[in-house]
Amino acid sequence: MDYPDSVQFLYALGNELKTAKFGLERIRTVLEALGNPQDRCHFAHVAGTNGKGSVCAMIESALRAAGRRTGLFISPHLAEPTERISIAGRPVSVPLFTEAFNRVHTEVEKLLDAGRIDLHTTYFETVTAMAFLIFAEAPTDLVVLEVGLGGRLDSTNVVHPGLCVITQVDFDHEAFLGRSLESIAGEKAGILKPNVPAVFSRQRPEVQPVLDKRAAELGIRVKRTSEWTVSDLDLHPRGSRFTLSGETVLHVECPLAGEHQVENAVTAAVALRQLGVADRTIEDGIRRAQWPGRLERVSQNPEIVIDGAHNPAGARALAAYLDRFYGDRRVRMIYGAMRDKAVEEVCGILFPRAAEVIATAPDQPRALNPQAIVDLASHPNLRTAPSLGAALDLVRDAGPGDAIFITGSLYLVGEARTLLVKRP
Repeated sequence: MDYPDSVQFLYALGNELKTAKFGLERIRTVLEALGNPQDRCHFAHVAGTNGKGSVCAMIESALRAAGRRTGLFISPHLAEPTERISIAGRPVSVPLFTEAFNRVHTEVEKLLDAGRIDLHTTYFETVTAMAFLIFAEAPTDLVVLEVGLGGRLDSTNVVHPGLCVITQVDFDHEAFLGRSLESIAGEKAGILKPNVPAVFSRQRPEVQPVLDKRAAELGIRVKRTSEWTVSDLDLHPRGSRFTLSGETVLHVECPLAGEHQVENAVTAAVALRQLGVADRTIEDGIRRAQWPGRLERVSQNPEIVIDGAHNPAGARALAAYLDRFYGDRRVRMIYGAMRDKAVEEVCGILFPRAAEVIATAPDQPRALNPQAIVDLASHPNLRTAPSLGAALDLVRDAGPGDAIFITGSLYLVGEARTLLVKRP
């Protein structure tokens, strides 16, 4: 298949959540048929609810600054599936992505014909196998591997990493991971391995004992960000600066906006020290990190900020950012969501911060109808638009004091980047 056909086939496999079949037997069978490429790679494995993508981006940036040839595996993508697999800071090429897809798909078809697997690998399983092939053959010095969903039964959990990282754990995907924070934390802790050191972000009181218990059972060495102190914190709309003191002293300049990114930067710094990166290189790498679609300003006149606040924790982070930096501004919010999200709770957090809300829908089959958002949420100035383009038409009268926030689903954020970000 060519690239458009391969992407269409991946989409035809169905939604990554809806078609998720938890368990590692199928992915292990496919990887064995491919020669177990993951065994030829070195990994830092990162799980968590919010922040794991940002932490991955900062770790990868600093490893690259240290001269290492990096791989980076993330999900979801914003515009193109190629974004999920990066080598040395750049998404893989269309030909390389297509070749990897065809190799995985061919082996999967053979295994299906032989009756060795029950179904074709899912979207996420397929791309995971593709990534392992690409990383093994690049080759890479170290791959920063983001968990897709949960941890214990996620298809990335076939690797034996050199370091495990668990960012902050919160509510999300409860239908898959459990209705309590303790249950969700147990799934995240499933990435921990004997003799593999770990780094834990600061956690909610219900979460920390679960992670600590599993680490004790495995007898592993854990570094906690709570053992470090942040001082001289300077938060600004485009990021933060602070001094981080613990085993050493780091002067961190984080280019990712939002107070929540301070903890993510601390987590990345602690992880990088465990990976043997020098202090000054850690500082340099974090300063250069990029993580699109998260409190990213994509236009100055009018000011437009995009942010994938797709769950309650993300919404609270965006709300705190709005309260701190936009309390005296007229905020006009464009919001769209998927049907499987905690939309009512997210709207309850975000909508009171906006003078006007336009409910819309990402261009996705699972998108929640804008009218359903109106039915779930309450706001004195709430309108609907059938698409992001139509929603943007409604804010073309934005004045110099207005700030437009496009938020909710990462799919909506991806559409916004495609429309609004000028490509080099």
